Amino acid sequence: MGAAGATGLVLGLLGALLCAGKGASGADPIVETSPNVTSGLDVVIFCNLTEPQSPILGRMWKKGDKILTSDKETSGYTFYNIGEVNGDSSGVYECVFEMSSPVSRTVYVTVRPHVTAYKKSEHGNEGDTGILICKCNSYPPVSQWTWYKIKDGANEPIVNGTEQFIIKSSGNKTELRIANLDIEKDPGEYLCNATNEVGTDGAVVGLRVRSRLAALWPFLGIVAEVLVLVTIIFIYEKRRKPDEVLDDDDGGSAPLKSNAPNHKDKNVRQRNAN
Repeated sequence: MGAAGATGLVLGLLGALLCAGKGASGADPIVETSPNVTSGLDVVIFCNLTEPQSPILGRMWKKGDKILTSDKETSGYTFYNIGEVNGDSSGVYECVFEMSSPVSRTVYVTVRPHVTAYKKSEHGNEGDTGILICKCNSYPPVSQWTWYKIKDGANEPIVNGTEQFIIKSSGNKTELRIANLDIEKDPGEYLCNATNEVGTDGAVVGLRVRSRLAALWPFLGIVAEVLVLVTIIFIYEKRRKPDEVLDDDDGGSAPLKSNAPNHKDKNVRQRNAN
């Protein structure tokens, strides 16, 4: 046996002894976890720690940076009730045992994408840019987004950067921009489809394109209401004025009556008597 072979044999024996010593001293505690979850209605995940290095001071369940539960129990068994497995409950769960050297393990809850449209129906004016948005909140993250135009019941793929279409996707969100909207060819239904390592899912977004004059309709409506009101006032004034003029003429031609005594007639009667 050469020097190189002897050195390798010695290193191998030392490694085996170190591993044996590590297991015997409990340096690497054994933690049993529930299997990764992909479906279920009343799902409970758990962790079971055996042969801890030091006393357990507490347990904790986390999802990402959010602490779900925590306690000061010293038992090596802990569980968390997820409930129904869906897009909201999917993710990476972590059980943490608080010790002098904390121990943690992960349980993965994975589902196919759960895609929703930001708005089920979008509106745009002719010549403007239409924006359709879809999102997905499930785990694992979406690995591929695809957009389709639904024509005659068939899904026609939309290629990014062709004609007036631009697709922007980042993680669990995608956006389809349609430049220079055409009132004839662009209205209809669009399908956003998401794929991850578990499966696929999609959502439909409707698009309506209005005429360029659509924005003027509210203003034109106000103008029409004002014109109708002015016309009504004009007709009313036109019909009311002749009656008022007639009343004024009658009042001016009527004789004025006075209760004051008529001194001229009295003087005439006195002269006649003399």
